[in-house]
Amino acid sequence: MDRIDELETWLAIVDGGSLAEAARKLGRSPPAVTRALAALEERVGTRLLDRTTRRAIPTDAGLRLAEQARRLLGELDDALHEAAEDAAPTGLLRVSAPRVFGARHVAPVAFGFLDAFPRVRVDLSLDDRVVDLLDERIDVGVRVGELPPSTIVARRVGYVSRVVLASPSYLARRGEPASPEELVDHEVVHFASMGGEPTRWRFRDDTRVSVVPRLVVDHAELAVEAAREGRGLVTAFCYQVEDELEAGHLRRVLVSHEPPPVPVHLVRVGGRFAPRRVRAFVDFAAPALETVLARVGAVVARTGGIPRA
Repeated sequence: MDRIDELETWLAIVDGGSLAEAARKLGRSPPAVTRALAALEERVGTRLLDRTTRRAIPTDAGLRLAEQARRLLGELDDALHEAAEDAAPTGLLRVSAPRVFGARHVAPVAFGFLDAFPRVRVDLSLDDRVVDLLDERIDVGVRVGELPPSTIVARRVGYVSRVVLASPSYLARRGEPASPEELVDHEVVHFASMGGEPTRWRFRDDTRVSVVPRLVVDHAELAVEAAREGRGLVTAFCYQVEDELEAGHLRRVLVSHEPPPVPVHLVRVGGRFAPRRVRAFVDFAAPALETVLARVGAVVARTGGIPRA
């Protein structure tokens, strides 16, 4: 077995979660995969896999090898395609994004990418939690907010604001708060996955105000719909309420207290060794998302001004 084959076998083990699944994926017998793993561990001089009765877990050395193997094989794949007459991106691309932003803005980009590159397949995962790109084998992620120091490659595509809103009917009935501290006198709809402390809303200068929600939900669109029906004040990212702001179904309040806008990035692992399909998607998606976020920013400007950066 050559070294490239050994690395491909190792990635099949890591991705499949077991030697048996790797054997099935590769069309080999389980003993052949076991022998390949033993040969690779002997070559690198360390244990790569911890095996239990239920699953196989890569060691730290195994994870490092898997990361390097992905980069190496991606570069090799690109080199082979560069040499071919048809150098179009191929293979499976895994993309992750927040639920609402992903459904409204990333999904159309993914559809267009599929049309432009017919030899690529896309697995689009929408989740409001911060996904670990390496652990969950995500090629490209959309991150809303400041990025911590890391080795990922990031491309900024714009900014979004976090705003507080209410329906005109609610404001007519209960009045408009003049300061964040007045939230204690208002009905509140809280989206439990907004991040940060569960029932503390953040404002300018890192002011944090405790709220007592009348309604708590775990889906942003449901929180927005409840606010639209007049059930209370809600906080959301501006891209989550673009249509409601434009139509006047929701109005921004506490505008002068809004925190500074936060960046939106496309992030990926692998540096210059990323497969062609990954780099192609970032190049395809970035201008489209820049246009989307510029449009959302224009809506914010028309509905109360843009918070100071």
